Amino acid sequence: MKGTRKIKGNAGFWVKPYIRRLCYLLLLGVFTCTQFRQLNQVRWTFMFYTLGDGKPVVEDRMVSRSPTEEIALRRYVEEALLGPLAPDSLPLFPRETRLRSLLYRDGDVYVDLSESAALPPLEAPGGDIFQSLDTLQRGIRRNFPVVKEVKLFIHGHEVLVPQTSDVWG
Repeated sequence: MKGTRKIKGNAGFWVKPYIRRLCYLLLLGVFTCTQFRQLNQVRWTFMFYTLGDGKPVVEDRMVSRSPTEEIALRRYVEEALLGPLAPDSLPLFPRETRLRSLLYRDGDVYVDLSESAALPPLEAPGGDIFQSLDTLQRGIRRNFPVVKEVKLFIHGHEVLVPQTSDVWG
């Protein structure tokens, strides 16, 4: 045929722009994954609620990897107790709430929070403390697939957490 050019070998593969873009994206993804592994970080997902209407807000945080699962769990709970980064989101617990102890054994996690966890945050009077406890429990399960069961305690007393609506999806 007149006016057409035949490309020999694999060179025709690169002529299609969508193939080139796909290869660039794939190369960028591989590069990002290798950088991610070299930085030795992990992404954790946190759930908080908005100040006005109480809708769920998801925050992702990049943190360095911990040497053991128990240390990672402790760091996750402490991060959740610190509250959200966004100024229009509410903390799950009052600011004075602290992690008293955390124990991880054979897939079970035992979390003991200070007595202030039994009170709603000052920023959200009338807040549902069971929703906060359920959100913390689900966050642990979502971010740590090795965890089979999460038991929550407030000042040494076990709290039976009723399951609220599944905002985690």
